[in-house]
Amino acid sequence: MKDSHGRVIDYMRISLTDRCNYRCIYCMPADGVTSLCHSDILSLEEIERVVRVAATMGIKRFRLTGGEPLVRKGAVDLVRAIHETPGVDDVSLTTNGVLLPKYAEELASAGLSRVNISLDTLDPEQFRYITRRGELHEALDGIEAALATGFDPVKVNAVTVRSLGQDFLAFAKMTIDRPLHMRFIEYMPVGESAGSHGCGWGREDVIPSEELFDVINERAKAEGLPTLVAAGDERPKGWGPARYFMFPGARGTVGFISPLSRHFCSECNRLRMTADGKIRPCLFSDVEYDMRAALRGDGGDDAVSLFVPHRLLEQGALFVGREVAALGDECLDCFVVDGVADDDVAVSRAAGAEIGGLADAGVARRLGGDRRLVVDHRRVARAGAVGGFA
Repeated sequence: MKDSHGRVIDYMRISLTDRCNYRCIYCMPADGVTSLCHSDILSLEEIERVVRVAATMGIKRFRLTGGEPLVRKGAVDLVRAIHETPGVDDVSLTTNGVLLPKYAEELASAGLSRVNISLDTLDPEQFRYITRRGELHEALDGIEAALATGFDPVKVNAVTVRSLGQDFLAFAKMTIDRPLHMRFIEYMPVGESAGSHGCGWGREDVIPSEELFDVINERAKAEGLPTLVAAGDERPKGWGPARYFMFPGARGTVGFISPLSRHFCSECNRLRMTADGKIRPCLFSDVEYDMRAALRGDGGDDAVSLFVPHRLLEQGALFVGREVAALGDECLDCFVVDGVADDDVAVSRAAGAEIGGLADAGVARRLGGDRRLVVDHRRVARAGAVGGFA
């Protein structure tokens, strides 16, 4: 299934719960957040129904997230149900790792193939500071359990924050003698988690991936280690935006995910569904759509199957807005409307609403380095129509 920019959407991230056994400082307040009522979150049967319909539309890969997905009762059974759904090729999980020693073998038997484990520091005291209640050995035990169970790949995700002073080389060295795939993710100072009202981190704490790459290599050379080289065919299985490197001869890889310094909107291949059934086409937008209403309405699976393509058209519009926002206050040179340049239309951040309106109504895309925005008005009439999808 394609969105209005021709991007193949074949991947869905599903949050099983808003609950978590940690209270990470960039995720929630110290006293937690008010949990959703049981009736507000999707039942496992409703999630299975979404997966079944989505699979018929070409979404082949599903990742279960949270909160912490393994605190949701029935998570193993859901993995099995998704794995057995016709059309599904892959089921994966993102977790803090705490419950993997307990559930890893059951999850593997149910059909889970891959795990991502969140770990932002290798310092025990700093780990307690970040998670507010966790112990480092819990996450490390989870990593060992994942490796022992045979999940392939096992990826470790670390959010990089300048003021934390994390030991990035120590993380990278974990990949030398074990088949671990370390991924460094640029901190995104968005929402209520950032600034003085959240964890205190801001834009100054963002470490661009290119800078981090140089830091790791400089420290590696100082310790007599070789520098990172492109991973090539050794890159782990997955369909995300990470760029992978490795130490020569290492068993694992080092990846960099750059949502700010090297945004990857044009490569986006996923939808996201929250625990209460809201479809979110883009993490950089607060726009979301109520799948739960479609699930609990009278339209049956047909209503659900129509709902997803409509959201993909919106995802194409959000892509345009993100691309334009990335240009900041700089102006595009001109519009190109139906292939004809219109120099009378100067586009800047101030014209964002106009751009958004055009994108909502039709299809817009950037043209490489000449900084033009192409709007195809021939597709305006199909706005919101399922027929607009291949």
